[in-house]
Amino acid sequence: MKNIAVGIIGTGSYLPPTILTNRDLEKMVDTSDEWIRTRSGIMERRITGPDIATSDMAAEAARRAMDDAKITPEEIDLIIVGTVTPDNAYPSTACTVQRKIGAVNAAAFDLAAGCSGYMYSLAVGTQFIKTGFYKKVLVIGGDNLSKFTDWTDRVTCVLFGDGAGAAVLSEVEEGYGLLSFHLGADGSGGDLLILPAGGSRMPASEETVRQRLHYTRMNGHEVYKFAVRVMDKA
Repeated sequence: MKNIAVGIIGTGSYLPPTILTNRDLEKMVDTSDEWIRTRSGIMERRITGPDIATSDMAAEAARRAMDDAKITPEEIDLIIVGTVTPDNAYPSTACTVQRKIGAVNAAAFDLAAGCSGYMYSLAVGTQFIKTGFYKKVLVIGGDNLSKFTDWTDRVTCVLFGDGAGAAVLSEVEEGYGLLSFHLGADGSGGDLLILPAGGSRMPASEETVRQRLHYTRMNGHEVYKFAVRVMDKA
């Protein structure tokens, strides 16, 4: 079998216009600009309004990536959207993006892998081209986390924002492109960073809303220790 080199031939991104700074957060919760910057490096984050869904950001990032790659929507064979904040449980956000950008020849699906969703999507998209199954794959990472953020929780509200990034994958000249991937998972730490309610384990109810279980919850200390240990090993 021919060894097909796969690379990124175009990129695009979208950020919503509203900016929430650390100084703004100082007025909302018990925190400070210095505390946030020294622990996370974050100075500001972008926040969507009520009229912007994940697919809106993803579609705009996709258009810019296709423009950069100088290809048409009809040339896209597959769309993968890495997200944990889909527009709906179904249909997939990727299918919604397909409709919005006019990629009429593309298959489409979402991939949910949390913070690593884009990397997983990139690895999966690369394999479709390496095997000769597809020629052009559009990979998008996008999340609308502000809509699932408890703005009274100082542990999480300082970290998350909204945006989308897209890349067009294609066969490239030998010696270029993506060299390899290293993926992993550890489900034993699932409770450390979780959106408790809204799924089949804990469907939405009056009680889950009252207990604010539809917002992200995180054990920041343990997540940090895990990330440092695993990234060093990787």
